[in-house]
Amino acid sequence: MIANHIHDALGQVRRMQELILEKRLFRGYSGKARILSGAVALAGTAVLAEGSVPRTQQAQLTGWAVVLVVALVLNYASLFYWFLRDPSVRRNPLMLKPAIDAIPALAVGAVLSVALICAGVYNLLFGVWMCLYGLAQVAYRNSLPRGIYAVGIFYLICGAFCLLSPAISFVDPWPMGLVFCVGESAGGMVLIHRDKTEERDGAV
Repeated sequence: MIANHIHDALGQVRRMQELILEKRLFRGYSGKARILSGAVALAGTAVLAEGSVPRTQQAQLTGWAVVLVVALVLNYASLFYWFLRDPSVRRNPLMLKPAIDAIPALAVGAVLSVALICAGVYNLLFGVWMCLYGLAQVAYRNSLPRGIYAVGIFYLICGAFCLLSPAISFVDPWPMGLVFCVGESAGGMVLIHRDKTEERDGAV
């Protein structure tokens, strides 16, 4: 009997932990926006590779800057829309904390990028971008579905390969474009699956 009571109590504790974690999950990012960002990365790669853009480091860097700006607009516009649409977020701005948690990794990525560009070491940029973006995804491990953590690991592995591979060249956009297309598409599908699951459970 005592063992049964202990087992039931542990089960209740686990269910409470799951409920608390569910309430902490961050819903400010859009799966559709992430998938669109992946498509933008792939389209930008195609443009950079097809020949109309010079295969110079400065021209390629400008192209990636455009891709970055478009992706930021897509993702942060969806975040801003969520903020305006959900009154509970406006009442409690701390719900935006997960979005802030990713800023340090992204800021370090920006600083390293500037340092590498000033030093003329362009071939390390892809690896740095992937690794730092992967760290930003890992930072969401307690606030986004577990699949996002796996996406972060994917970026880290690809980034490490790019940093260690002598064959990676900054003027060949395909490694960067393919990794970000796959990563953002996978991340977007994880978020869309989460939303559909919640809608189905809510309808039951």
